[in-house]
Amino acid sequence: MDNKDKEKEHEQTASGRNPDVTNDVEEEEEDEEGNKRAVVLGPQVPLKEQLELDKDDESLRRWKEQLLGQVDTEQLGETAEPEVKVLNLTILSPERPDLVLPIPFVPDEKGYAFALKDGSTYSFRFNFIVSNNIVSGLKYTNTVWKTGVRVENQKVMLGTFSPQLEPYTYEGEEETTPAGMFARGSYSAKLKFVDDDGKCYLEMSYYFEIRKEWPATQ
Repeated sequence: MDNKDKEKEHEQTASGRNPDVTNDVEEEEEDEEGNKRAVVLGPQVPLKEQLELDKDDESLRRWKEQLLGQVDTEQLGETAEPEVKVLNLTILSPERPDLVLPIPFVPDEKGYAFALKDGSTYSFRFNFIVSNNIVSGLKYTNTVWKTGVRVENQKVMLGTFSPQLEPYTYEGEEETTPAGMFARGSYSAKLKFVDDDGKCYLEMSYYFEIRKEWPATQ
């Protein structure tokens, strides 16, 4: 997390690429305008029903089969709404063993979900499961504050995912924590997963710490 007062917004694919970086204030304004212009779609139907309706459209059927992959359609059920369950967050750093944190986080005795060493390189990896139906335009935002001042607002576009039994994995780009005495201390943050329809699958507030050294046991 960069300690400068910056507003950073990543749009990435599930492979971790970062094709564009935009100002988050402008993006929020665009999102608001987009919501005003949003087209009202018809009601969602269960995926099994969609596949049955499209079976006579060869090109559409093949596109959906390509998107769905090896999913067992007999296990899709009759639920129209997609579900996304974020299983865990892994902190990766070449300086220490991987740290796997179940979601929701379990804070330590000081109330911190985790601690990072200042001036260190790290990245985040999420595992999540999609069930029931295709989820379109899944993205997450991670907003960070220090002493009440927002220092980062990251938005990551993950993509569109079909339901499957095996978890999906997303690994973000490598970042460097700020260094120095003024960078250390307590940070608050909010993590949120939403889709193109505005459905929220996870909204979680947490605290973390940047310190001089990695914790001895974590």
